Amino acid sequence: QVQLVESGGGLVQPGGSLRLSCAASRNIFSINVMGWYRQAPGKERELVAIITSGGSTNYAESVKGRFTISRDDAQNTVYLQMNRLNNEDTAVYYCARHFDGNFRYSSSYDYWGQGTQVTVSS
Repeated sequence: QVQLVESGGGLVQPGGSLRLSCAASRNIFSINVMGWYRQAPGKERELVAIITSGGSTNYAESVKGRFTISRDDAQNTVYLQMNRLNNEDTAVYYCARHFDGNFRYSSSYDYWGQGTQVTVSS
């Protein structure tokens, strides 16, 4: 069993920054791909970024150049640094552990956090 707990969300003005954290109950990052997803009201959950056990990263086109995913294995924590936020980034953000299949599909992730709300508004 793995527990994932996100934190760091909040209200920020357009152009601002936030850093989200995802703390795992045990060390899973060295063997699993970890992903950040987000879901805006009325929209499907979408993949934002992933980081592999080897440290490779991949981003959705909408966040490339603005968001950075990273991890601290010693702290069992994955981060999502979000810069130059805009209104379209408003959503609940979730971290998840990939277990099998194409990492682009949410069905390929088995453990999810409870989510943290990010609201971008002036």
